[in-house]
Amino acid sequence: MAVKGSYGSIDEFLKECSESGDSAYSALRSLLERLEDPDTRTQTRIFFAHLQKKLEADGVSLQHCLDTYHFQIQDIYLEHNHDTGYHQKRKKLTMMVIPSIFMPEDWSFTFYEGLNRHPDSIFKDKTVAELGCGNGWISIAIAEKWLPLKVYGLDINPRAVKISWINLYLNALDENGEPVYDQDKKTLLDRVEFYESDLLSYCKDNHIELERIVGCIPQILNPNPDAMSKLITENASEEFLHSLSNYCALQGFVEDQFGLGLIARAVEEGIDIIKPMGIMIFNMGGRPGQGVCKRLFERRGLLVNKLWQTKILQASDTDISALVEIEKNNPHRFEFFMGLVGDQPICARTAWAFGKAGGRISHALSVYSCQLRNPNQVKKIFEFLKNGFHDISNSLDLSFEDDSVADEKIPFLAYLAGVLKDSSRFTYEPPTGSKRFRDLIAGFMKTYHHVPLSADNVAIFPSRATAIENALRLFSPRLAIVDEHLSRHLPRQWLTSLEIEEGKDNKTSTHGITVIEAPRQSDLMIELIKKLRPQVVVTGIAQFEAVTSSAFEHLLRVTREIGSRLFIDISDQFELSSLPNSIGVLKYLARTPLPSHAAIICGLLRNQVYTDLEVAFVISEEHKTFDALSKSVELLQGNTALISQYYYGCLFHELLSFQLPDRRPPVEREVETIKSSEMIEFSSSAVSVLSQAELSFRETDKSSLIHMDVDKIFLPTPTPVKAAIFESFARQNVTESECDITPSLRQFLKNAYNFSLDHNAEFIYADFPLALFNKLVLCCIEEGGSLCIPSGSNGNYVSAAKFLNTNIVSIPTQAEVGFKLTEKQLITVLETVSKPWVYISGPTINPSGLLYSNEEMKSLLTICANYGARVIIDTSFSGVEFNSKGWDGWNLDGCLAGLTGKPSFCVCLLGELFFRMPTGGLAYGFLVLKQGFLADAFHSFSGLNKPHSTIRYTAKKLLDLREQKVDLTGAAEGQGQLLATRLNRLKETLESCGWEVIEAYGGVSVLAKPSAYLSKSIKLEKDGSTWEAKLNDTNIREAMLRATGLCINGPSWTGIPGYCRFTLALEDGDFDRALDCIVRFKQIVK
Repeated sequence: MAVKGSYGSIDEFLKECSESGDSAYSALRSLLERLEDPDTRTQTRIFFAHLQKKLEADGVSLQHCLDTYHFQIQDIYLEHNHDTGYHQKRKKLTMMVIPSIFMPEDWSFTFYEGLNRHPDSIFKDKTVAELGCGNGWISIAIAEKWLPLKVYGLDINPRAVKISWINLYLNALDENGEPVYDQDKKTLLDRVEFYESDLLSYCKDNHIELERIVGCIPQILNPNPDAMSKLITENASEEFLHSLSNYCALQGFVEDQFGLGLIARAVEEGIDIIKPMGIMIFNMGGRPGQGVCKRLFERRGLLVNKLWQTKILQASDTDISALVEIEKNNPHRFEFFMGLVGDQPICARTAWAFGKAGGRISHALSVYSCQLRNPNQVKKIFEFLKNGFHDISNSLDLSFEDDSVADEKIPFLAYLAGVLKDSSRFTYEPPTGSKRFRDLIAGFMKTYHHVPLSADNVAIFPSRATAIENALRLFSPRLAIVDEHLSRHLPRQWLTSLEIEEGKDNKTSTHGITVIEAPRQSDLMIELIKKLRPQVVVTGIAQFEAVTSSAFEHLLRVTREIGSRLFIDISDQFELSSLPNSIGVLKYLARTPLPSHAAIICGLLRNQVYTDLEVAFVISEEHKTFDALSKSVELLQGNTALISQYYYGCLFHELLSFQLPDRRPPVEREVETIKSSEMIEFSSSAVSVLSQAELSFRETDKSSLIHMDVDKIFLPTPTPVKAAIFESFARQNVTESECDITPSLRQFLKNAYNFSLDHNAEFIYADFPLALFNKLVLCCIEEGGSLCIPSGSNGNYVSAAKFLNTNIVSIPTQAEVGFKLTEKQLITVLETVSKPWVYISGPTINPSGLLYSNEEMKSLLTICANYGARVIIDTSFSGVEFNSKGWDGWNLDGCLAGLTGKPSFCVCLLGELFFRMPTGGLAYGFLVLKQGFLADAFHSFSGLNKPHSTIRYTAKKLLDLREQKVDLTGAAEGQGQLLATRLNRLKETLESCGWEVIEAYGGVSVLAKPSAYLSKSIKLEKDGSTWEAKLNDTNIREAMLRATGLCINGPSWTGIPGYCRFTLALEDGDFDRALDCIVRFKQIVK
């Protein structure tokens, strides 16, 4: 049978094919062109039918045909002997193969058997891709049996793709060249296409969403790695093209060590383009062990079902020496068997030797079906990882034995991935807590407990212990009764004091707070309250009393009658669940507003994943108390860790996201009008600070403030930092040594300040350095010391010390030296003070941005040593020095060497680790104490909120990167250059608008005096109201805010009459708007 324009006869065709494999491929490619042409398609298909019959008639075996003509045609029997519910299927496929592509054998037959174990609906009307399709027989068989919408057969071997197309035509047309139609009146040509593709690249490039992905791809590393780097073309050698079916190259995945890197890449590419409810099915050789194979899928968030498992003989042309090499350097052992009947596994080395000696080795072969759990979230996680974070994908572990853990962790990782991907830096959140987080808590209370709260009733705290301690410090009661389950984190001094006889009135104590521990059972607690008449009561509700509101109502009545403030803890009963427990306290709140003397504390402790991750909230419906509690966080802790708010916010969001909003009418509550006895008010120091300190402005829903009054860096977060943050949460089973930052920090301080620390030095950590500073202040108070602070120091620290009722001695500073502390001024003060504690901000001074030289620091420390002062060196705002030409840094070892003075002299180093690195807003406070007695005093004041293990992991990772001088170096230098540029722009704008600016050399802030505005009048009209003032030190900050929405720090914050502070490290757009505000203020005042 001749094919016009092609071959005169079958014999001529076979003659050309016999010349070489390349000649055979060229001849077959010419026939494919004829099949693709509708005018010659029928004749060409008839030619193939005659060719096959001739070979069969001549008695040419398949192997002889392959050896002689470099191709073979074989029938693959699908063995369908029953009606499947669709049309009656043919029982065989006619398939061609050439030496340079994968031959159908046990490997692919087992895979097809695994596919057969799925129900008939598995591929029906679905979009399917087959990876490593070889000669296309499985793609064609899927289309033939299950009638999918489309099957894309993909292979990296260009010759395989051409042969697959030939096979498609051989089966889409009968031996007479007529189309074979299925029950939908379609042919295989309508359902199947083949393309050259590196795994799923064709589908990705053409935006094809898949519903099923099947794959039977190489799982042994090539023993010759260089071979895999060759360019893949259809003109490459037959040996190289065939090796693509047997071997894979290193892919950059941890699974490479088992030869499974290509499968791992296929799975991750599949996650990207498969539809959420899609299924992936892979053939897995059991050589690495079944546990390793299964884990490959599970750690990527896939639910795995093993469809089929058998043993097959290892292909004789596959070299397993690469696996032997892996075993040399790895404790893992691969699994082979001696023949098909052996049941004891042998390692790769033994199998290699057995095979070399002529033995036949086998291995297990399994077919795994996988489906994404939490599909949308897992896809979001991998979308984040592929955008510059591939290196951390090896740390990802989404395998969970407990579904409840998966349902909690995976959504959070997806949320975190979204935050890190979409945001260049962490946003500013007010100290009272993220508005989004407070809204979510209020929404949960409203939806699940029918308590009509708003975000303005919810204040966020780092922990339950912090909330309790802050509440007690606000009121400083002479006597407080605290539930024995809640007292263990309170200062030891409160729990040992016996000053309960002092005065029976409701005035605050001048000698500290006395706490009496009490049992949680309500009748015993109430008896104690009646007898001791405390001013503050902090208690939970016993479990057996928690379901009803009776015990709570009884406590409310008794404390109201006596005049006690009541803080009720519901942490043990509160559940983050779609079916939460019934809580009597919240039942009461659903029908009655919370009385003014009561507040509710709830620590969020009961998450499934991170046992040490805590955040707390306090509910108060009395504005004055709520406002004071909110501000106490800013004064005593600085803020609540953002990551904790993100985590629990994600949990609340998951519980609210499926609920219809505002489905129930607003609850009408009965307001009680019972008058309370006289209650204890805030302590005098608290009242003074709350009324006078410059604390952050509270934003409303309508306000859009720009914050140049925040000691944080909101510059872009570099990729290594984002990677470290995500990796810290994505990993499981992180060891304590991986989170132990102390050795790295010890080296860091040596490099940064030449400050040597032996193993007796104590390192203490907190979410923010302010919390550590406050504990030092308490040590100062306990010792009867005086805190000596230079004027022109951090206003937040000064306010906190005042709140704690510290004896503060201000050290005057002068404008001529940029308000730096000098020897003369320090001596003048120390001569008049006993037990001095000296606070020094450096090397970079906050807020002025000036630098202390090493010589200046040595002089100051010498004076402190002579007077026996305890010195707090605060490096929290150092590390970003941009105009430091001629400044050589510090040598603290040199400064302290040889100092002789009073024995009480000591130095402790306070700092914020992330301030020195461009981390986009994260915080990590540290304190180094060299003296054991000071450490003992410090630890007597417990309740410190320590960084969560994930943040410690991140910090250690970043410190190690910094030590290696990679990744972060360029980002840090870029941050310094950006701040220097911003300083120049800010200085230029301020000076052009009539401000006197003090030149800064580092840090993130600058001081400026509004010389042109003092004593000028301003009048602002907004929303029908008028605000007028004559500008001076006390109102310049408020005037700027009212006029422009720009928040700055005024003179009362800086401690320097006439000087305000502006911070630089804003997000780009906010910084530009801030400059516009400064110009606009000038125009308004004019």
